[in-house]
Amino acid sequence: MTEATHPAQDNTFGGKPTAEELEAALAANEADALTAQTNLQAEVSVLQAKNAELGEQYLRAQADVQNIRRRAEEDMAKARKFAVESFAESLLPVTDSLEAGLAIVDATPEQIREGAEATLRQLKSALERNKVVEINPAPAAKFDPHQHQAISMVPLPPESTQEANTVVAVLQKGYTIADRVLRPALVTVAAPK
Repeated sequence: MTEATHPAQDNTFGGKPTAEELEAALAANEADALTAQTNLQAEVSVLQAKNAELGEQYLRAQADVQNIRRRAEEDMAKARKFAVESFAESLLPVTDSLEAGLAIVDATPEQIREGAEATLRQLKSALERNKVVEINPAPAAKFDPHQHQAISMVPLPPESTQEANTVVAVLQKGYTIADRVLRPALVTVAAPK
């Protein structure tokens, strides 16, 4: 069995440590503990400051997000309001033309027709400026269920070369706004042979 040396017995002369040596070792340990505690407190202070800084950054970021959301909502409301305003403004000349035409008491049928055609051109121009486009398929155009609504299917005469599921006639034009269907065109469609 080997003898283990006890730390209290370990000194340079092989004897027990003296009271001064024990006091010095205790003081050194206390100094080391105090230094470690001071270092830990400094580290805790740095981390607390960093935590406070990150907390402030988070609150500022949250406020920024709320401000951006509020501004975006205001911008959307203004865009809707002014889009309608712009559309209404483009229709005012059409209203003026209709009122001017109705003010002529003794207009001839030709004058009424000319005025109506000019007013219709104004209206179509105003609609096109606001991205409202006509859906008016040509006869024999392929039936498109996304833009056309079939009212009926009509049989074609045997001598007809028109294919099935194509437009025979347009009963009412349709309209799109910015590639979105406002109203489909009402059409009759060729029945299969």
